[in-house]
Amino acid sequence: MIRPVGSRQLLAEATGAMFLLVGVVGSGIMAERLSPGDTGLQLFQNAAATAAVLVAVISIFGTISADFNPAITIGAWALGHREGRDVLPMVLAQTVGACCGTVLANLMFDLPAVAWATTERSGANLWLAEVVATVGLLLVVFSLVRTARTSQLPYAVGAYVGGAYYFTSSTGFANPAVTVARTLSDTFTGIDPTCAPMFILMQVAGAGVAVGLLRVLFPTTE
Repeated sequence: MIRPVGSRQLLAEATGAMFLLVGVVGSGIMAERLSPGDTGLQLFQNAAATAAVLVAVISIFGTISADFNPAITIGAWALGHREGRDVLPMVLAQTVGACCGTVLANLMFDLPAVAWATTERSGANLWLAEVVATVGLLLVVFSLVRTARTSQLPYAVGAYVGGAYYFTSSTGFANPAVTVARTLSDTFTGIDPTCAPMFILMQVAGAGVAVGLLRVLFPTTE
């Protein structure tokens, strides 16, 4: 059954996205300070914290609404798990929540609330990586949804995203709301705002590829 999205669901999406970005950006800042000059260790710390936060927020909000990602929401609509009229408010809630999370992370570490990122992330290899990362994420999520194994979602998503930090050259953003929010912090996890549109385009393309695969591999909800 498709559940209509109301204020409770939108609040869950915004709050979950906020905590996700507090985890992503905050752990990136902490990693830079704890391990200066060791990029590999910084990435490991950032990946581990992000994976752990994902397990937590999906566990908290999973019975209400826990997409936290416009690519997942669009995929859910395309696969018949969400109403089309719910997509825009959910995407807005996710993006606003994610941006608030970045601002909070900046403030917690005594940085300006908003500092436009200057880290350039551009190139065909990174764009391909974003397609791959997003396809994989949607396969993880909707293979479990369509085979009634949703109790595994927090751990499977956390494990996948933590791994994607390492097996993709882009460090696996795979989330348009996260991409927008990460333009607001000129720290380890930042992305220059001029690079964000192509990342988002590739994430949407990845969602389209994933929907096609899912319709073939898991044609009906069980």
